[in-house]
Amino acid sequence: MRFAGQTALVTGASRGIGRAIAVELCKDGADLAIVGRDRAALDETAGFCVAARVGAVVHPIVADVTSRAAVDEAVQETVDRFGRVDAAVANAGQSVDALLMRLKDDVLDGLIDANLKSAFYLCGAIARPMMKQRAGAIVLVSSIVGVTGNAGQAAYAATKAGLLGLCKSAAKELGSRNIRVNAVALGLIETAMTEKMPEAAREMLLKQVALGRPGTPEDVSRVVAFLCSDASGYITGQTIVVDGGVVM
Repeated sequence: MRFAGQTALVTGASRGIGRAIAVELCKDGADLAIVGRDRAALDETAGFCVAARVGAVVHPIVADVTSRAAVDEAVQETVDRFGRVDAAVANAGQSVDALLMRLKDDVLDGLIDANLKSAFYLCGAIARPMMKQRAGAIVLVSSIVGVTGNAGQAAYAATKAGLLGLCKSAAKELGSRNIRVNAVALGLIETAMTEKMPEAAREMLLKQVALGRPGTPEDVSRVVAFLCSDASGYITGQTIVVDGGVVM
């Protein structure tokens, strides 16, 4: 098991992609702190993790990651519980479409808080124990619209592009302490959110996918697990595009 004896922290772990990442890391040997706002959903994720590996230790933490204090407390609680944090995945986020001329301040602020500030807070908090360990891996979950942009998603795309800049800067800042920082930029992934898309919009997006199918949360989780593992020990500051061949 690649993560035997190691601890990982995953935000946005209540469902969907975050849940799949948590299960993948746990299945591969990691003990986990899983962070989200919905306790019942976190408990469900913990159940899936424990089912994936006998003897797994999973510690749910209810926290609002748009609060710096809450993120600091979640990281400290993880260190107190497990003694160390070997990998951290900033997966929490939200998506709201809005045309520029109709973009309201509260929508913009909400996207910046959920998608960008939360990742800044996690990187800043997790860097402390990782620097003491002189080892660690951080993965930021972004989107291909952060690479390409998209009409009607300027605010969302800007926050996801911001994650890519954070990834490169944090990688340069923390690399001397053997802390790696990478990102994944996701395309159309099957989640509860994408299931609500109008069929016409879904079909239009699928036509752009070279592989001809939407991705699954497990397609994402396997790449994230690789970036958290020693198998990617000489990779940092990179963005891995997981989109079935949209951005080439």
